[in-house]
Amino acid sequence: MTATTFDKPAVEDRTSSSSPPPLRLQLAPPGTAPALIDGAWWPRSRDLTVELPALAAVLDPLWGRITNVTVNPTFWPVIPRKVPVQGHVVKVGWFEAEQDPHKLLLLSYTAGRWDLLVIPPETDDVTAARLMTAAADPARSLTASGLIQEAELFRIAADAESAAWDSARETVWDSEGGHDARRTSSRRPAGATDDRVAIPTAGM
Repeated sequence: MTATTFDKPAVEDRTSSSSPPPLRLQLAPPGTAPALIDGAWWPRSRDLTVELPALAAVLDPLWGRITNVTVNPTFWPVIPRKVPVQGHVVKVGWFEAEQDPHKLLLLSYTAGRWDLLVIPPETDDVTAARLMTAAADPARSLTASGLIQEAELFRIAADAESAAWDSARETVWDSEGGHDARRTSSRRPAGATDDRVAIPTAGM
């Protein structure tokens, strides 16, 4: 197995409108003991006809020709029976109860079976990076769905921490007279004098 990341195109690739977008893929290091997940793939859509050819084309020289792919139909609206890939055809199948909905299973003539975590296309960059690192970690032990759930917990915790930090800053600002200072400054500009004249009381 080869550690591979295809998410950093050269400058000319990013600026050329005719160049395909880089493949977002990270695989476990070579020599890693068999595990539940062999890496992570972050497709840009849920269209297998569009996404699979680029993935299989990259994996063919690494793992041997990919011949079959299976998915869980939960997150794939259309599952083609076959997808053409640079000189050959990949057969596509599906399993519902038997296959993790966040996993892509690939079969090769020469290397056997491989399993990739499928990161949802709409995932934010930070969460996707965390998932890719976790899926390629030699010490990993979670399933594909387990990795997704773990990343979601991280995201929720980070959002809560950010909200708590904002609230704490607001509290400190208030305790230092932030709101009072704003109200005072809005009533009387700095350097302004009091021009009011005292009105004498009756009997003076």
